[in-house]
Amino acid sequence: MSTAAESRQSRTIEELRGFIRKVLSDPTVAVKSVEIARKYRGQPGADELIAQEISASTTVRIPENWSEADRMFIQILHEVLDDEAALY
Repeated sequence: MSTAAESRQSRTIEELRGFIRKVLSDPTVAVKSVEIARKYRGQPGADELIAQEISASTTVRIPENWSEADRMFIQILHEVLDDEAALY
């Protein structure tokens, strides 16, 4: 693995660690994030709307220029909603 790739991977891991700490210290973050994702699901520009509202209403901050960790978080929210829909 190249040094640049290792650096990027390390940065992503650190961002995810910070996010996990926020979720564990404030359990409402996960619930609010899923509710927000559900609200915008299927709308044009849903990912951006989700990121903006999560940033505005939780301790999680998703900047305009998303990192790999930010993209992963939004994708995981979609996967949770897909799993939820599969149950019904």
